[in-house]
Formats: sequence, structure tokens, C-alpha cells
Amino acid sequence: MNSKPHSSRSAPQAVAAAPVQPAGRLEWRSLLRWLLEDGLIDEPQVQRTEQRFGAGDSSLHPLVRLGHAGLSRLSNGKSLDVDALTEWLASRAKLPLLRIDPLKVDVGRVADIMSIGYAEAKRCLPVQVGLTEVTIATSEPFDTSWVAQIESHTRKTIKLVVASPIEISRFTTEFFTLARSVRAATKTGEVSQVTSFEQLVELGRSNKQLDANDQGVVQVVDWLWQYAFDQRASDIHLEPRREMGVIRFRIDGVLHTVYQLPPSVMQAMTSRIKLLGRMDVVERRRPLDGRIKTRNPAGDEVEMRLSTLPTAFGEKMVMRIFDPDTTVKDLDQLGFSSHDAERWNKLVTQAHGIILVTGPTGSGKTTTLYSTLKRLATDEVNVCTIEDPIEMIEPAFNQTQVQSALELGFAEGLRALMRQDPDIIMVGEIRDLETAEMAIQAALTGHLVFSTLHTNDAVSAVARLTDLGVPPYLINATVIGVLAQRLVRTLCVHCKAPDPTVTRDSLNEMLKHWRMNGGVKPYKPVGCLECRNTGFRGRAGLYELLSMSEAVKSHLHPRFDNSALRRQAVQDGLRPLRLAGAMKVAEGVTTLEEVLRSTPQWET
Repeated sequence: MNSKPHSSRSAPQAVAAAPVQPAGRLEWRSLLRWLLEDGLIDEPQVQRTEQRFGAGDSSLHPLVRLGHAGLSRLSNGKSLDVDALTEWLASRAKLPLLRIDPLKVDVGRVADIMSIGYAEAKRCLPVQVGLTEVTIATSEPFDTSWVAQIESHTRKTIKLVVASPIEISRFTTEFFTLARSVRAATKTGEVSQVTSFEQLVELGRSNKQLDANDQGVVQVVDWLWQYAFDQRASDIHLEPRREMGVIRFRIDGVLHTVYQLPPSVMQAMTSRIKLLGRMDVVERRRPLDGRIKTRNPAGDEVEMRLSTLPTAFGEKMVMRIFDPDTTVKDLDQLGFSSHDAERWNKLVTQAHGIILVTGPTGSGKTTTLYSTLKRLATDEVNVCTIEDPIEMIEPAFNQTQVQSALELGFAEGLRALMRQDPDIIMVGEIRDLETAEMAIQAALTGHLVFSTLHTNDAVSAVARLTDLGVPPYLINATVIGVLAQRLVRTLCVHCKAPDPTVTRDSLNEMLKHWRMNGGVKPYKPVGCLECRNTGFRGRAGLYELLSMSEAVKSHLHPRFDNSALRRQAVQDGLRPLRLAGAMKVAEGVTTLEEVLRSTPQWET
């Protein structure tokens, strides 16, 4: 949460400090007078609002009603919407303002404090439950008659904060519905508690399982997906533990714990998801893969790749979420500089050769490849892929899945694709010499081949191919370019602030062999509601492009020197990942710490 809550005992003091504010429920007429008293609006606005509302009342919260009335501040003309009115009310009540972050609310303990009926009646919502105190968000800061009752019920001190009535109403429904679904699923699954791998094997043998179609389980799984889409998660982790199962979301590359569940409920959720993904529900002793297609809250189609793994306390599941929009990004959106974008476009329009994309897992290689292939896949060309697994279904490609059980690996799949009259081929990964030799054969016979490798930088890809057993003369003849990349978190545009500690000299010191030119406008993270107080929102790519020029190729011989190859690549226009990161820092896109964490040191 973004504010330190104050004790509810300060609420009566707040009322006493403003004699014109009566205790009890808010009323829109009183709020109008207070706004007038505080100089936020003028008398004509009050009269227009009173005429518009008339004598009738509404079931809407007064802040919501006034927020839709078109009021504006006298000082600057800015709209007094619900958020602005809530901030003003918190200040008048001398209570902290809270923007509810659902990832920081222990949803399972909310229902232990009060019922949903009580929360709706009092227009409040518990958001933090500690050992001795409970923080409760309210949209009625002067109605504190119920506080003593809750303190007596929980035997904890109540601390009040003010939150938007829209947020309280929304999350009250979501949190209590989820808690009710979990309780229902727990009750259904009380007969089976899977706590060890040995019991898990026995469960598989006996075909004894929880009901994946139980209504409580169905509701929890539906909530999980919608919640993940809403929070911009890229991955969902369901992790069984000894006492409680844990749900975690990966957001902007960082994992966040979202919820804890009884093991029986997590097992039932996993079974439900496997059922929808057409996976073997009974088989829990070996890893399985699957995929599901669903829709996000906006109605857009979203695909998820499923993967399970047996662990000591049950079956772990990871769901990777693929947003269709990420595969059609322009190079500017991916984070390419104009220098590298021009060189990359020139490279991918070659008629034949091998183009490699390198980097660790999660560095955005798939997004770069799909985005590039999507632009190349016109009606005039045949684009074929062999992947393990197929990351995302793309109608413009002819995609084939590796199936080890059928002896269809990358090499076998690539051999079959060669007979399919392809123009462009994408191989998910070059893992062995056989696959590398097939990719080379495809390039030598006039095809453009894309693939990935796991190396720290672009130049190291050459050494990696030689380690696999590819002769330097074949690398020389077929490889036309290598792109290394990383992902760094980008600063939140809503709250980032200038950082005077980062200068051109400090960036040059980090780069050592390089020098920054031009202006430097670094920023630092601050934290706000939009970025969940992390200071970062979204990610951008850093790229290092090695173009295999004739000068570079002259260094490829059986005893080639990696350092000499790097130096030649630089002369031909290669900019290392750390320099690309420093440029992002200078532009105020990310921070120096993010770049140092994500990029390797340049070696010569």
C-alpha cells in the first residue's frame, strides 16, 4: 500500500477539527458546501449542481454522484472527478488516502474480519490484517460508529484510511467472491490433502482426484485468469508447498506473490486447467505441456501455454500468457535504436542465409522473431517454423511442433520442411550439431533461416557454433547476422523524476571503452498507483547486432581470436548491449542499475 495508515482514534479528532462536518454518512449537499468553503468551486457551480440533482436522492455514493456532475477546480480548471474528490475528502478528514493495490491485499483474510453484507453496508473493506491491527479502507470517513464493534470482534486495533468508493465497491465484490469460492472448493476437497510426492504417485495410481468441475474451483480459475490479465502478468505460477499452495504472477519480469491456497484447492485448480488444456488429468508423475485460448476483459483473444512439473509437494503449473499484440510490434516499439533498426531491416530482407537471435530465457527472443516474421510473411512467400513448443499460433505461418515421442526433433522437422517448398524457415533453437548442419544445408540451398542460441552476446554465438562442431568455413558461408538482446524494465512515465546523480561521466565510466555523445537526461523511479509503487511499468529491449561483413568473415578460421572478432565487429557498426542500455538511461527510459543488472560487461 502507498501510505501508512493511521489509527481510527484520529477520526473523531478530524471531525472536531472541522465543526461544520457532522458525524455520520456523507451527503452530496454537505459535500458541495464543503467544496465551496474550501474554495474548490464557486457558487454558480453549486447552484447548477443542485438544479441538476433536484430534490431526489440516489443510491450512488455522493462522491461518485458529484464526480459525474462536471465540477472543476477554480484554481486551474481541472476536473473534480471521483479520484480528485476522494483525495480532497481524505485531506479534510485528516486521514491518509489509499489507492487499493489488489496484489498487496491478503484476500483470504478479508472475509475473516467482516461479512460482505457488513462491508457493503458500511462502505468499507479490510485491506491489511496484522497481528495487532487491521487496516480498513472506507469511503465514509465520518461514519465510525462500527469501529468499536469490529475491534471487539477481532480483538485488534482498527486503522482507517480513505479510498475511492468505486475501488471499494469493485474490490469488495471481487475479494469476497473469491474467498467464498475458495472456501467452497476447500470444503469439497477436504477428503484429500496431497502433501508429498509419494502420496502424489499413489493418487495417480488410484485415479482418486478432486472434482475439477466443482463450481468453487471453476470460479477461482476464472478469477485467476481475469486477475492476471488485469495486472499485465506474463506468467502465472501455481506452486504447491508443504502447508499452503502459492499463486505468483510475473509482472515486468519480477514475480509477485498473489494468493495462498490450501493444497487441495490448488490441486483441483491444476486439474481444472489441465482439463481445459486437453492434458492428461490423471498423469501427475511426468511433465506435461498444453495450451488454452481464452479472452481478456477487453474481449481480445489471448493464448496461454501450459507446463506442469512434478515436485515434492505436488504438481507445479506455469501458464505463459501470450498477448497477440506483442507479436506485431514495430521495431521502435520493441526498443530498437534507429541505427540498429536500419541494419536489422537490411539483414532480414536478404534472400538466404542464417540469422541468429541470442540471449537468456525470457529476454524477448520469441517476440523479436515473431514480430519480424509477421512482417515478412506476405502472400508471396512461404514461412515455415519448427518449434518446441509452438509459442503462439500465427495464421500467417506454417507451424510444426517438436514431438520427441515420435522422433520428430528439430533436425527431423527441419529436414521435412526442406521438402515443403519454404522461402523462410524458423527453427526454435539450435541445440546440437545435427540441427546446426540442417540449418546450414537450408541456407546453402537458398533459404532464409532464423533460429536462436543461448549466449551472452552476439560475438559469442560464433564460438558456440564452433563448440557444437560447425567448421568456421561453413559459418563464414551461411551466417549473415547475429542479434543479442536483453529486456530491461522501463520507468513509469507517470511518476519518474530527474536523477542528478547520473551524469555523462558516470555513464562513460561504466562503459570504459566507449563514450556517450549528446545530451543526458536520466531519471529515477519514484512509485505511484500506475506502477504499483515500483517505479517501473513495462519493459524495453536492448539490442546488439553483429553483421557478418567481409572484414568480420576474414577472422573466421580454425584458430580465430574472439577478441579480434569483437574489435572488427565494432568497426563495422556493432554497439554492445551495455552501450545500448546507457543510451536508454540517457534518454530517461530506464535506470543505470537496471542496465548493469541485465547486460554483460563488454570484453575486448
